[in-house]
Amino acid sequence: MAFSILEINASNELLPNITLGFKMFDSCYNEVRSLMGATWILSGKKKGVSNFKCDKDHMPLAIVGDMPSKASMPLARILGLTRYPQISYASGLPLLSDKIQFPSFLRTTYNLDNEWFAIAQLVKYFNWTWVGMICSDNELSISGAQLLTRQIETNGGYIAFQETLPIPSTMESIYSIIDVIKKSSATVIILFCTIESLVPLVEQISFLNITDKVWVGISSWSITSDFPRVDILTTLNGSLGIAPKSGKIPGFKEFLYSIHPSIFPNDPYMKTFWENAFHCVWPGNDAYNNTSPALLKNGTVWCTGKERLDSIDPIIYDVYNFKYTYNLHNAVFAVAHALHQMKNCVPGKGPFKNGSCAEVLNHQSWQLLHYIKKVVFNNTAGERIYFDENGDGPIAIDILNWQLFPNGSNRYVHIGSFDASAPKGQELNIWLNRILWNGQNTHVPVSVCSDPCPKGYRRAALQGQKICCFDCLPCSEGEILNPNDVSECLKCPEDKWPDSRKEKCLPKIIQFLSYEEALGSALATISVLFCLLTFSVFCLFIVKQETPIVKANNRELSYLLLISLMFGFLCPLVFIGRPNLITCMIRQVLFAVIFSLCVSALLAKTITVILIFSATNPDSKLKKLVGLKIPVYIVPVCTMIQIILCIIWLTQAAPFAEFNMAAEKGKIVIDCNEGSRVLFACVLGYMGLLATISLSVAFLARKLPDTFNETKFITFSMLVFASVWVTFIPAYLSTKGKETVAVEIFAILSSSAGFLVCIFFPKCYIILLHPELNSKQYITGRSARKQGI
Repeated sequence: MAFSILEINASNELLPNITLGFKMFDSCYNEVRSLMGATWILSGKKKGVSNFKCDKDHMPLAIVGDMPSKASMPLARILGLTRYPQISYASGLPLLSDKIQFPSFLRTTYNLDNEWFAIAQLVKYFNWTWVGMICSDNELSISGAQLLTRQIETNGGYIAFQETLPIPSTMESIYSIIDVIKKSSATVIILFCTIESLVPLVEQISFLNITDKVWVGISSWSITSDFPRVDILTTLNGSLGIAPKSGKIPGFKEFLYSIHPSIFPNDPYMKTFWENAFHCVWPGNDAYNNTSPALLKNGTVWCTGKERLDSIDPIIYDVYNFKYTYNLHNAVFAVAHALHQMKNCVPGKGPFKNGSCAEVLNHQSWQLLHYIKKVVFNNTAGERIYFDENGDGPIAIDILNWQLFPNGSNRYVHIGSFDASAPKGQELNIWLNRILWNGQNTHVPVSVCSDPCPKGYRRAALQGQKICCFDCLPCSEGEILNPNDVSECLKCPEDKWPDSRKEKCLPKIIQFLSYEEALGSALATISVLFCLLTFSVFCLFIVKQETPIVKANNRELSYLLLISLMFGFLCPLVFIGRPNLITCMIRQVLFAVIFSLCVSALLAKTITVILIFSATNPDSKLKKLVGLKIPVYIVPVCTMIQIILCIIWLTQAAPFAEFNMAAEKGKIVIDCNEGSRVLFACVLGYMGLLATISLSVAFLARKLPDTFNETKFITFSMLVFASVWVTFIPAYLSTKGKETVAVEIFAILSSSAGFLVCIFFPKCYIILLHPELNSKQYITGRSARKQGI
C-alpha cells in the first residue's frame, strides 16, 4: 500500500498535483474486527458512530480489502448500501460476484469458481481418477467442494471420500478423518479448508507419519507461513497448490530492501519488524530501558540501524514472489486511474446526467464507483488490468509445488499456470520436469481405485462401487479389447486373429504341409528314397527273373506289386504342398486305387499259392479250379470296382480345397474337403474289405508246404497293413491342420514299407546273400524232405 501510494504521488502522468494518502486497519482475519475497522474509517472516530461522518474532510475515497471472504462479505453488504467502492485483493468467494447483493464490491483477484475448475483440470491432467476431499464446515468450502466434485466427475474422475472438518475442529473429528485417509486407496487428497481448522489436522497427520499422500491445497492458505514446523513441512513435501498469479512490481524489491525505521518513524510496525528480523532490541524500547546489559547475553543485541535487509533469508523476507501483494498494488492503481479519469472529465461529455462530471476533490462515492467499474489500464509491469461485469479481475492462476531439500532449505516452485482466456483444452500449462514428488523427481503418483487392466483384459464393474472400481477379466479367445469401450471385447472376423496383446485383429497365418518346412521335406525325402529302394528291388527281380525264387508264386504279380508300391511311395508327394482343386481330387483317388491294386495283387498271389497246392494234391476239392486262371481276373476286377467307386465319387461330390478356420487357433488351414463323406467312406470301406479278405485267405493258407508258399509273408504284410490303418484312425481324428496330412502320409509310407519288407526282403536276402538257396533242386529237396517228415 505504501509503495503504491508513493509511486502514484511521484508520477507526473497519473493524478498530477494531487497527493494521495491512506489509513490502515488490521482486521486480524476476523469479520467482527473488519466491521469495526470499516466503522472507524467511515465515521472518522476510533469508536465508530454508525451513519455519521465526523471527519468529512479526511474521508477515504475507497476501501481496499479485506483479505478473507468471510470478512469482506459483511463489509460489502454495508458499503453496498451507499455504493461505497470496495476493492478486495484476495477474497474469492463466488457469491461476491452477485452485484444485486454486493453492488459496490470489486476485486483484483478471480472468482474461486475458476480455482475449482483449475484444480479439476489439474486432476485430469495427471490422470487422477480417484481422489479424496476434505473441506471445512462453512459455506465457501462446502459449495466449492460440490462444484469441484461435479467438474471432476464430468472429466471422468470420482471422489473416493469427502470429509467435513468442523470449525473449530475436534480431536474426535480429526482422528475419524485420519482413519478414512489411511484406509482409502486414494493417493491424492484435495484440501478445501480454512487454515484455522486445517492446522490441527495436518499436525496429527505429521505425527502419524503419513507421507504417502499428495496434498492439493487452495489459495486460502500457504505452507510457508501457516506451517512453520519442520516435521509438518516434511509431511507436506511435494504438495501442489493453487495461488493467484505471481505478478511483477518493478522497483518493489529495491523498496523493500531500502525501508528503515528512520524513513518511516511513525510506522508502528517498523521497529517491531526490525527487532524480529535481526533478533535485536532498539535502545528506545521501554521493555528494556531499565534492564541491565546482562539481560541481553542470551544472544539478543542492541539494534544499530546498520543492519542490512538483503542479508535476511528470502524465505523469511520474500522480495521475489508477489501474489496478494501484486493484487493489492493493482487495486490501489485502479482507484488512482479512476480518479485520474474523473479529473480529466470534460463537462458536457461526462458519464452522468446531462453529460455532467464529478469533481475529483468533492464527489459522491457512487460516482467514483462508476469510474472504477469502467477502468482499463496497463499496470507498471505492462499487464492489462480491468474489471468484468461482475467486478472480478483477470483470471490468472499459478500452480505451485512445495519442495523441501535435504539441506533444510525449502521453497515454492512455479510448475504451471491456468489461463481461463486460453482456447478450450489449453487453459492448463504444466512443466513436469520442475515437479518433485515427495522430494524425488520420480514418476507422477498414481491415484486410481483400480489399476488399469493389462492388455487383452476388459473391465468388469464391481456391484455397488463407482465405475472406476473394477475387476479385470481376460477377453475370450478370438476377441480383442474394444478400443472405444474398455468394458467389452470384440470378436475378430473369421479370417483374423488377435495379436499377442489382443489390441488388434491380424490376418490369420495360412498353414499347410509344404516342402519348405522340415516335416514336409522329410516326408518327401523318405517317400522318394523308398520309391528308389522299391525300384532297386524291381530291377533285381528283372535281372533274376529266371531264378526259382522270382518265378515262384507268379512273378508277373510280383512285378505288378512292385510297380504299385513304387507309385504308392510316390503318392504322398501329392499330399504335400498347397492344396488346390486338382490335388484334392486326385490324391485320395490315387491312394485308394494304388492300394486296391496292391491288396488285389496280394490276394491274387495268395489264391495262386492255394491253387498251386491244390494242383499237387489229388485230394483237394479246388483242383478243378486251377484251369480257370482265377488270379488273372482278380486284380483287374477288384481294381476296376474301386475305380468305378472313385469315378462315382468324383462325379457326384468331388473333393475340393477349403479354408478351414476352426482347425487351429489363430491359423487358416488349407485342406481338402472330401466332398461326400458317404462315398469317401465307401471307397475306404471297399479297400478295407479287400484287405480283410486277403488277410483271411493268407491266414488260412499259412500252413501250406513251403514250396512256392508266400502266404506267411503275405499274412505278416497284411497284419502290418491292418495295424497301421487301425491305429491311423484315432491318430487321424486327434490331430489338426497339417499334422492330419502328415499322419496320413506316415500311414501310407508305413503300410507300403510293410508290404515291401515282409514280402520282398526275404527273397532279396536269398538272392543277394544266399544264392545257393535260389535253386530248384534245393527248394524241391527241402520240400520233399518236409513232406517225408
